[in-house]
Amino acid sequence: MTDDLFRADAYLRTCEARILRIDDTGIVLDRTVFYPLGGGQAGDAGVLVLADGREVAIADTRKAKDAEGQPTAEFVHVPAPDQADLLAALAPGDTVTARLDWERRHRLMRFHTASHLLCHLVPVPVNGCSITPEYARIDFHITDPLDKETLTAGLAKLVEAAHPLTVGAISDAELDANPALVKSMSVQPPRGTGTVRTIRIGGTGEDGSAPSIDFQPCGGTHVANTAEIGAMVVTKIEKKSATTRRVVLGWPSATAA
Repeated sequence: MTDDLFRADAYLRTCEARILRIDDTGIVLDRTVFYPLGGGQAGDAGVLVLADGREVAIADTRKAKDAEGQPTAEFVHVPAPDQADLLAALAPGDTVTARLDWERRHRLMRFHTASHLLCHLVPVPVNGCSITPEYARIDFHITDPLDKETLTAGLAKLVEAAHPLTVGAISDAELDANPALVKSMSVQPPRGTGTVRTIRIGGTGEDGSAPSIDFQPCGGTHVANTAEIGAMVVTKIEKKSATTRRVVLGWPSATAA
């Protein structure tokens, strides 16, 4: 299996790792800071630095699959094309340094956290999402119209309020007893260890000192505080079906602030 270091600390940018396997799908490491495609969030890119200083460019990260096509606990680092000579020099047991494309990852973290804020502003089930470095889209299960300016203003207010984000966990039994915590209709939170990772934005709201903004199971990467999201706008709202409204988030200019 691959030890997923990003689950505990999304700000880790590099790690030393050992190659477990190399095949036509890519390179499997024993540990990584690279997030694999899943839960709507794009897989990470970056490089694997070899002992002699040469770098293998990684274009994507995916979960490995078994003979039945089911995801496993191993992560495949997918090399960019035209690196045959570099790949031929690798072997199981070799040590490499995995280094993220941090600017790209940080954009993903900002967009993913902003999507949780949208779940607060539009408190209905979600039936699809896509988190990329350039935009995020969320499909809300709702028939009422939504307004771009209203959502953009609400998002800006939550960003400015600098709400902290906390990574936690609940048991499978606690989640089963509170199914409404799962906002997504199409993606279930990662299970299998007996506990489910959670993301809380704001406080619990119990003592009134820190309002609760959002609390839900999530395996993705996020920023530590909503202020870190920066300027972001709702660029488009589409009616995808009678019961679905798609909200698209983007940067206010061609590049992120």
